[in-house]
Amino acid sequence: MWDHVSIGVRDIDVARKFYDAALRPLGYTCLSESGDMLGYGRDGVALWIGMAARPVPADTGSGLHFCLRAPNRESVIAFHAAAMHAGGTDNGKPGLRADYGENYYAAFVIDPDGYRLEAYCGLP
Repeated sequence: MWDHVSIGVRDIDVARKFYDAALRPLGYTCLSESGDMLGYGRDGVALWIGMAARPVPADTGSGLHFCLRAPNRESVIAFHAAAMHAGGTDNGKPGLRADYGENYYAAFVIDPDGYRLEAYCGLP
């Protein structure tokens, strides 16, 4: 449905460190860099991250989160570990989520600006 998502951050250098590390295990890299804007994806940019004067305030009660496709369960585990090492906060350790589906394997983190991210693999 969507072509891309854009989010605003307070510090582009902190964001780059976090997203470079967290997205690498999922096969996503920074494909575009222009001033205070970074574009991440695999075959094309799907996530734009840029400096913002007023980033959206973190609100865990909003239900807003971004779910990223993972190629396998090992990459979900690596995503979580890399995100924690790069300044993220744990919001759900890697594991099966039987309430979501029989093979729903996911991990949840919060980035340094408060955005909630999920890495998900539905393969057995």
